[in-house]
Amino acid sequence: MAGKILIDTNVLLDYLLEREPFFEDAKKVIMLCTEGNTKGCIAAHSISNMFFILRKDYTAKERREILSSLCTIFDVEGIDKAKLLSGLANEDFSDFEDCLQMECAKSYGADYIVTRNVPDYSISDIKAILPSEYLGL
Repeated sequence: MAGKILIDTNVLLDYLLEREPFFEDAKKVIMLCTEGNTKGCIAAHSISNMFFILRKDYTAKERREILSSLCTIFDVEGIDKAKLLSGLANEDFSDFEDCLQMECAKSYGADYIVTRNVPDYSISDIKAILPSEYLGL
């Protein structure tokens, strides 16, 4: 399991919210990054999205601590004007946020996007795979 991956927001949320039946595979992928066996990245906009999504389960202080810890484990790839314009120009993606994830993965040099939303990345320049598929490589 070499190479670099971008972990999609849904996999991070599976881990943070312990969503079954997805939690175990998400945890294993994240542990590979934590232990240094895989180089992992998250998109900067995933942090702001998760801060909002996690508000029902965690206090603002807890969310800040959790998301800060993710930023120490993973590389964080930002969205700049060029990525935004590229994403906006790409009419083939039905989900703009997924397109931005792909733009971040490309910029990072990721080999894979690890997501549970594989069909949404069918036209992605970076291959999207399920956490279980990544663990099987």
